[in-house]
Amino acid sequence: MRRAEAVPGGGAVRGPRTGRPTLEEVAERAGVSRATVSRVVNGQTTVAEDLRQAVEAAAAELGYVPHAAARSLVTHRTDSVALILPESPNRVFSDDQFFPSVIRGVAGELDAAGKLLVLLTTGSAEARSRAERYAVGGHVDGVMFASLHDADLLPELMLRRGVPVVCNGLPHLAAPCIDVDHVGGVRAAVEYLLAKGRRRIATVAGPQDMVAGRARLDGYRQALAAADRRAIVAVGDFTAESGHAGMRQLLADEPDLDAVFVASDLMAHGALQALREAGRSVPADVAVVGFDDIALATYCDPPLTTVRQPIAEIGRTMARTMLRLLEGREVERLTVLPTELVVRDSA
Repeated sequence: MRRAEAVPGGGAVRGPRTGRPTLEEVAERAGVSRATVSRVVNGQTTVAEDLRQAVEAAAAELGYVPHAAARSLVTHRTDSVALILPESPNRVFSDDQFFPSVIRGVAGELDAAGKLLVLLTTGSAEARSRAERYAVGGHVDGVMFASLHDADLLPELMLRRGVPVVCNGLPHLAAPCIDVDHVGGVRAAVEYLLAKGRRRIATVAGPQDMVAGRARLDGYRQALAAADRRAIVAVGDFTAESGHAGMRQLLADEPDLDAVFVASDLMAHGALQALREAGRSVPADVAVVGFDDIALATYCDPPLTTVRQPIAEIGRTMARTMLRLLEGREVERLTVLPTELVVRDSA
C-alpha cells in the first residue's frame, strides 16, 4: 500500500499520486508514438506485433486503463447494453421471480461476451424520461425490454432514434421479439383438466394490456370452445394479491366451479390461499393450474401443476439476439420458445 507523504515544514500530509497514466506516458515507456498506443488500445489490427507487445507491456507496467468515454468516441461503442423493465423497483425486486430469472439469463450472456449490463426500471414518467435520455444519449449500445405493456411508447421512440432494440412481449414492434408459446401452453393445461373430468373450468387471467395476459386468455378460451364449454373469467395483474381477489370473485360468481387456470404462479399462490379460506380442498374440490414454473410452484400447498415457460432462456435469447444485432448479423424477427405442462399435486 502506498503511504501518505509528509508535507515539508508542516503537519499536513498529502496522498499518493492519483492521476491516471496517460497515453503519452505509455508511448514514452514503450518507445512508440501516441498514435500507435491509441491504435493498440482501441483494438485496431494495423499495428506490427512487436510494437503491440511493447505497448501492452508498457500499459501493464504503468497500470494504464483506457478511458471509457474517450475510447467510445473512437469506437462508437460503450460495450454496455441496457435491460429496461417497465415496472416500479418495488415490483421488480418483489417476490415475482420472473424478473430475476430474466435478469440472470441476460447477465450471463452479456458477461460471457465481455459486455456490461445496465438495469433500468421505468415504472414512472420520470423514470421513463431518464431512461430515454440515457439510452438516446449514447451511454449504451442497445436496449432490451421485458414485461412490456401496450401503452409503453419507449421502445418505438428508441427505434426512431436509431437505438438497437430487442424486446420480450411486444411482437408488433418493428424490432426482434422473443416470446413463448402462451396459447399452446394454456390449451394443453385446459385440455389436461378436461381429460381429468373437470367441467366448470374458470380462469384468473393476466393483465389485458400485455401480450402475455391476452394470449393466455386466448388459449384458455380456445380450449374451452373446442370442448363446447363456457368461459368463466376474472382478471388479475400477475400479483399474488390479484390472484387471491380473482379467486374470491370466481367463487362468488360460480360457486360450483371445479377447476381454475391461473395465468401466473404468483397469482395461483394467491388463489390457493383464497380456496383454503373458502374451505375448498385442492385438488379434490377445485383443481388449480398456474403458468411460469417458478421455484414457488414447488413450495405451494399442494405443489402446483403449472405451464413451464423458460424464463431464464428468454433472457439469454434476448441477449444473444442483441449481440448479433450489434455485430450487424441477421436476426429472427420473432422467436417463440416452447412451453411445457408440469403436473404436480394441485391438479
